Amino acid sequence: MSMFCYQCSMSMPEGCGAKGQTVGTCGKDENLARLQDIMIFGLKGIAAYRVQAAHYGADCSAVDNVVNETLYFTLTNSNFNFDQHVAQTMKVGQAAVDMMSILDKAHTDTYGMPQPVKVSQNRVEGKAILVSGHDHHALRKLLEQSEGKGVNVYTHSEQLPSHAYPELSKYKHLKGNVGKAWFDQKDLFSKFNGAILVNTNCIVPPKGKDYADRVFTYAQVGIDGATHIENDNFSPIIEKALSLPDTNWASDETVPTGHHHSVILSLAPQVVEAVKSGKIRRFFVIAGCDSPGKGGEYYRELAKIVPQDCVILTSSCGKFRFNDMEFGNVPGTEIPRLLDLGQCNDSIGGVIIASKLAEVFGCGVNDLPLSIVLSWMEQKAVAILLGLLSIGVKDIRVGPRAPQFFNEDIFNFLIDNFNLKLTGDPQQDLQDMLG
Repeated sequence: MSMFCYQCSMSMPEGCGAKGQTVGTCGKDENLARLQDIMIFGLKGIAAYRVQAAHYGADCSAVDNVVNETLYFTLTNSNFNFDQHVAQTMKVGQAAVDMMSILDKAHTDTYGMPQPVKVSQNRVEGKAILVSGHDHHALRKLLEQSEGKGVNVYTHSEQLPSHAYPELSKYKHLKGNVGKAWFDQKDLFSKFNGAILVNTNCIVPPKGKDYADRVFTYAQVGIDGATHIENDNFSPIIEKALSLPDTNWASDETVPTGHHHSVILSLAPQVVEAVKSGKIRRFFVIAGCDSPGKGGEYYRELAKIVPQDCVILTSSCGKFRFNDMEFGNVPGTEIPRLLDLGQCNDSIGGVIIASKLAEVFGCGVNDLPLSIVLSWMEQKAVAILLGLLSIGVKDIRVGPRAPQFFNEDIFNFLIDNFNLKLTGDPQQDLQDMLG
């Protein structure tokens, strides 16, 4: 039986692809093919942010050049040099950093600087629309068109940080957040009586029709049975919401968000003093793209046992593993122990904060009292990891399992050059990170 080599679009003989052998008639060995996989996944993540940046007319030409150059690089029979593959992979990582910076500026220029806020969680009333995704632009258009129509709007998953932007939170019918990470959709959407807008990736197709006739999709998102929003006209979803039964859920829960890097940097003098005086021992970045299953419980267990004199920075949907817990402030300070930077694209905030602290303390980023633990799921997580590696960040832990497109050689390369680690036992990992 022959297998198929996507690198050269030709069949390859049985047994081809074992370690040290070529993976197809194109002659690419397994390590080069895996590095090209990583590049392509990284480009997919960058593209997700690039599409959103287009809403704001941002200049992404430098990033676009890297995307085109990298796609050309992966062309059949173009390059067989391992070192050049590594260099191009790092170039993709730098483009991810640049793209997140561009999108961050576009968001703050458009919606104002985010402010820390506690958001109502799982309290719903009346005619309702639930918005799931990352796209602030789609949410704003919906809020503009639904204002005064008798419909309440709620966020889900990565849309939570929208509540922190002044130009979005000013809409009184943007009420609160519902649910957690993206993969609770089937259960949550079934129970939610209102209309549902999914504006970016991470949609879970329902079984059969179920709630599909109440789902509206936007941009690249789509499922069978849903209505697609065209030309930013949200009238169909507003009309649908008004025709559906009320959703009335009582809850006193809240979740924090809005700790944009500008907010944290405004606290820099207090943070620096707290570090120097020993009130803050270490910073932990516990973030990433979450996936269903017990493996994700690691991140809740780790967050739970992080000492009181440590600060947790989080972002992306991985925060929903533990952001329902009360962390309070660092003892003897007014610095919150849990700081939510925002969406996955807001991960750039962690880089900015770390760089500023390194500058203040006169050291390198890898010399800071900082540990990074990432949950791993999809392509944007690849872009973020490559971004961190491209600026030389080391000692990152990823989990709950190794990415499937890492083979032994690639993983060993990352261990040797970046000291990349897999997550293990939370207690043991914590002791290792605390030194």
